[in-house]
Amino acid sequence: MSGRLGEVAGHLATTRELGLVIGAMRAIAAARSREARNCLDSVRAYAETLGTAIGEALALLPEAQYPEVPAGGDRRHLVLALCAEQGFVGGFNERVLESAGACLGAAGAQLWVLGERGATVAAERGLRPAWSAPMIAHPDEMSALAGRMADALYARLGDGTPTRVSLVHAQPGEEGRQPVLTRTLLPFDYRRFPASHRHPSPAVTLAPARLVAGLAEEYVYAELCEALMLSFAAENEARMQAMVAARGNVERRSADLLAEYRRVRQDEITDEIIELSAARL
Repeated sequence: MSGRLGEVAGHLATTRELGLVIGAMRAIAAARSREARNCLDSVRAYAETLGTAIGEALALLPEAQYPEVPAGGDRRHLVLALCAEQGFVGGFNERVLESAGACLGAAGAQLWVLGERGATVAAERGLRPAWSAPMIAHPDEMSALAGRMADALYARLGDGTPTRVSLVHAQPGEEGRQPVLTRTLLPFDYRRFPASHRHPSPAVTLAPARLVAGLAEEYVYAELCEALMLSFAAENEARMQAMVAARGNVERRSADLLAEYRRVRQDEITDEIIELSAARL
């Protein structure tokens, strides 16, 4: 086998191996996206239960002691962007950071980024996150990371500076593109949970105001869990699409290499026949 034929055969074998790797990555991404979607039902059921509890706890407070509705005006803004931890996700991180950047218009706004790849893309765009952490690599890591995020946010709020917190993340899409959502996480809007009077009233061991505040913190934790699962599912959905595109490119490259291999092999056979014919003459 000539050097050129061997080179083409080597490229062809490598391309076929790459196709197997791409197929495996696509299958893993599909499994992880499915796991994240399955977790969403339990997370949302938990949040719904907390919402009901907040409404019943509000009913225990005298109307004069109801938590204040968050006011507008000048607030230092903190934007938490949920990006990808790993690569091969197309423009997923760029879309999330573009939406986050649109929220950073006010002076003094801070960007927090979740996901190593997202932090890298943020640096390339000239954004400097004030805080960053790795994104989950498996749904089982959701609760621990949500707890860390909640602790970091409340520590930031506890320094005495009024802060508005916006959460920016993608969610799985239906037409091949993951839409990016922006929602206000803090200050907590109690208007979402109208007071619900239950008879008999629930037995409580905490002061109603303290109970309401504790339930609100727990609800924020549930919202972070939901956002993590949505973002993780969307990240893996984007990776699946990237692998589909890569698989198409590999198949086209493999077909080109196979055609070139056959051509080079045919040329060699023709040369050998010519040489043998000339030798006999």
